[in-house]
This record gives sequence, C-alpha cells and structure tokens, in this order.
Amino acid sequence: MALHIKKGDTVEIIAGDHKGATGKVLRVIPEKNKVIVQGHNIAKKHVRPSRKNPQGGRINIEQPIHISNVLPVSPKSSRGGRVSYKVGKDGSKKRIAVDGTEIGVVRKAKS
Repeated sequence: MALHIKKGDTVEIIAGDHKGATGKVLRVIPEKNKVIVQGHNIAKKHVRPSRKNPQGGRINIEQPIHISNVLPVSPKSSRGGRVSYKVGKDGSKKRIAVDGTEIGVVRKAKS
C-alpha cells in the first residue's frame, strides 16, 4: 500500500477520540500501516525503577494510530485533505493537496 504520510508531516486526525486534532508525525510504521502523532493517543505505562528512570512510576507514551484515520494538512487551508501525485518533466514526483498546493517532494529530479 502506498503511504500518503511521511515523518515530519503535519496531519489532522479524522477518527477516534482525538478527531479534529492536528499534530506532527513522529514515526511511520509501514508494516502495520500506522503512524505515531505527537501529543495524541497517549497511554500511561508503569515502569519499574531503573538507571534511566530511578524514581519509577508512570510515563506517557504516544500510541500508534491507523494511517487511514489521518490526513495531511494543506499549508494553504490548514485543513486535512487527500493527496494526489504529479510527476514533472524532469522526473520529479510531488505530493499535491486537493486545493492545489504542494505538500512535499517524493522523488527528486533525475540528474
């Protein structure tokens, strides 16, 4: 399955408890078709005392969200939308938002 989301993208969550929220993608997990969005879908994890965490206690962890539940945010309208791809004459491939603005380059031009 081709992924329309990349690490570092700003996305809008369109389903679930955080519907309507936006955040930055920290990690994409293509094997499971999931993404981790900064500050959303947080769960508490109980950890034992260790050198890294000498106090122990509860820490917050962002849980993965299915990739079908997020949309990339267009820089022009600041809303989530679907993505199309356009290949230039030089061989470069770009992601284009529905409103026509360029989101990012997928493949650079051939030398």
